Amino acid sequence: MSSTRHRGKKMSGTNQVKIEDVGPCRKRIAIEIPVDTVNETIEESYETIAHEAALPGFRKGRAPKRLIEKRFSNYVRDEARSRLISRAYQEAVESNNLKILGQPPASAFEGVELEIGKPLSLEVEVEVMPEFDLPALKGIKVLRPDTALPDGVIDQEIKKICVNEGTLEDRDAPEAGDYVMGKGVMTDSDGTEHYNIEGAVVQIPEKDGDGSGMILGVMVADFAKQFGMPKPGETATVKVKGPENHEVEAIRNKDLTIEFTVANVYKIIPAPIADVVAKYGLASEEQLREMVSARLSQRAEVQQQAVMRQQVVKYLADNTKFDLPAGLTAQQAARNLERRRLELMYRGVDPNEIEKHMAELRSASNESAVRDLKNFFILNKAAEDLGVQVDEGELNAQIVRIAMEQGQRPDAVRDAMIKNGQIQTLFQQVREHKTLDAILADAEVEDVSADEFNKRMKEAG
Repeated sequence: MSSTRHRGKKMSGTNQVKIEDVGPCRKRIAIEIPVDTVNETIEESYETIAHEAALPGFRKGRAPKRLIEKRFSNYVRDEARSRLISRAYQEAVESNNLKILGQPPASAFEGVELEIGKPLSLEVEVEVMPEFDLPALKGIKVLRPDTALPDGVIDQEIKKICVNEGTLEDRDAPEAGDYVMGKGVMTDSDGTEHYNIEGAVVQIPEKDGDGSGMILGVMVADFAKQFGMPKPGETATVKVKGPENHEVEAIRNKDLTIEFTVANVYKIIPAPIADVVAKYGLASEEQLREMVSARLSQRAEVQQQAVMRQQVVKYLADNTKFDLPAGLTAQQAARNLERRRLELMYRGVDPNEIEKHMAELRSASNESAVRDLKNFFILNKAAEDLGVQVDEGELNAQIVRIAMEQGQRPDAVRDAMIKNGQIQTLFQQVREHKTLDAILADAEVEDVSADEFNKRMKEAG
């Protein structure tokens, strides 16, 4: 049990704070704010309103206190409650030197009630950085594969470009590889509705695939068999077990039913190469090949750096020990997914493939998800130990790189990231990249061919 003294105006009470371990990387903070502090805060709020309120029949700031209390009591209680909770929580974290990851959601304090003449009690569970030591960061052995482009990769990339620049052709009935658009509704066995999405898009699995597919962000192993070939106006029903690492906890391990009512069926007709050449303002197909070759070479260098970083991450994870939670919270799962999403965007992976990867990650084993969480903790500490800082220019440079790979304007990518709350994840990505690159600068690097690299990685497991 510890105590914290209020530092705000007139606040003389001392909060009683109790910190408990409730599992690996999680603590429970229990706080009791004394009566005097509660009453003084409420009184402060009334005084502020009394000076500003303009009520009919009274000059500004001259309305009777009794009338102010009657008119504004609910507002004052809510405002005082928010101030007390925010201040008490922050002081508890600072005075106990807790390294909190993220902020608790507002819903964590929904049940806290404020009453005049009574102490205010609140309790919240938070995610914290674990305590551990890192292994030596210098002299790590790393393989660096060459970046020569394999035969046929330029032709494959041009085919992808033609598909991306192609047109949509309406169909009366779908075939393998076609896309269907419609309304998707996901419910569980209790009848709870988790998603109801108009304009959802699903791809019919290709003939030469394994029959798996994605719907409403969830991978389904026998998707082709369950979904079938529904025409416009028809409804397909898919049943699947909720992924154990889904970022929505209410979906995890639930028996889910997804009903998809088809509105439209589309087939992508690839654009002729000549049209792509003209659209890109090039003089010939040869110039297109040169452009694609340059883009792929740059992407290969990014991939080379990525696999070198991965080797460092594996070394750190294998040589760092600390307790980990048995499973992931919704906040941890969402953070894992966003980190992976941005990494794939940075590497230039096609947007459709990224969404497929996200669905696969949700369905990944719990062991895999917890390993990602461990890596997050390790890299966070390594960044602190190495004093790695990230500035606005570096964030903007990363946005430009991602925008180039996605074929979008940097300002549009930045606006989308701000809207989707991805800027903090981007900051974390840049920080991790800088941390790993700093470690690589002191590594023992061996240059090998791509085949030799793949062989040795396979042998290493």
